[in-house]
Amino acid sequence: MIDAWAAEAVARLEEDRARTGPTPLRPFPLPDGWGVRLWLKDESVHPAGGLKHRLARALFRTAVTDGRITRGTPVVDAAGGMMAAAQAYCAGLLGLPYTAVMPRRSSGAEVERLGGSCVHIHPPLAVYGEAAKLAGETGAHYMDYYAAAADVDWHGDSLVEELLGQADRCPAWIAVGAGTGATSAAIGRHLRERRLPGKLAVTDTENSAYFPGWVTDAADYATGMPSRIEGIGRPRMEPAFTASVVDLVIPVPDAASVAAARRVREVTGLAVGPATGTNLWGALELVTRMRARGERGDVITVIGDAGERHLRTCHDDAWAEAAGLDWRPHAAHLVHLLDG
Repeated sequence: MIDAWAAEAVARLEEDRARTGPTPLRPFPLPDGWGVRLWLKDESVHPAGGLKHRLARALFRTAVTDGRITRGTPVVDAAGGMMAAAQAYCAGLLGLPYTAVMPRRSSGAEVERLGGSCVHIHPPLAVYGEAAKLAGETGAHYMDYYAAAADVDWHGDSLVEELLGQADRCPAWIAVGAGTGATSAAIGRHLRERRLPGKLAVTDTENSAYFPGWVTDAADYATGMPSRIEGIGRPRMEPAFTASVVDLVIPVPDAASVAAARRVREVTGLAVGPATGTNLWGALELVTRMRARGERGDVITVIGDAGERHLRTCHDDAWAEAAGLDWRPHAAHLVHLLDG
């Protein structure tokens, strides 16, 4: 039985979910006569601006109900980008101090705006050890979200249940990127346990371990190189990534992710990040395969991030050039595919 504070904390997290409600399922325009529909599940409407909000909320709920977070417990994690922002939001909702340990070059502006604090570390892979050390020194709960995601209780906040409830038929494919791998695992398990006809594709970035690890069936595969696409791709196979429920992993060039993010902005007006671009590029590969086989049906992918800050990154020519990401040939491919 949980105490009064824990009950109130869980209630606040549930109220947060209720305020947002189901996130929109937006059509992405494809040429007439293709026989395939493409949909974007828009997770950017969450308070923290992206898909990571669901996972952060579930992680906090699980830690509270398990008694690992109690009244006033500081929370520390090795996190950056949308996950750090989502955790800072949830910590603030529960009145808890929050610290994100992140690489030196990462921006902590959004975390600080939401009431959290940041510790910047170099080299990047040292963030995990430093976060665990800081938690031990301060008596904080170390969220360790990459490991915790493997056992998280979604408690009805599952992305796949929501989007299948919105769709008028089971999609042929659902395509998502993998960070922790928890979302893709939840989708794949749901489809298989209910014997639904839809399949799961994971879109993957350069330098990530997921594509080569899945192809070679190596659960311990590691590249040692960080992904350049914020929020997805990992240098190692994470515990929550469940290769057995994945039907296909699609490697996507990082420059193609930038080009596709710009295409999403043209269509929706949303300044999405490159992780959404990775998802769109992979989804369009699935659409192309279906057309080549004469198949009809739906493909659903995710807008997992959106915000004005991306106008200074993947939507900015100078940023892309400095990052060595020549998006123009990939943008030309999208024009030929979708407008030609």
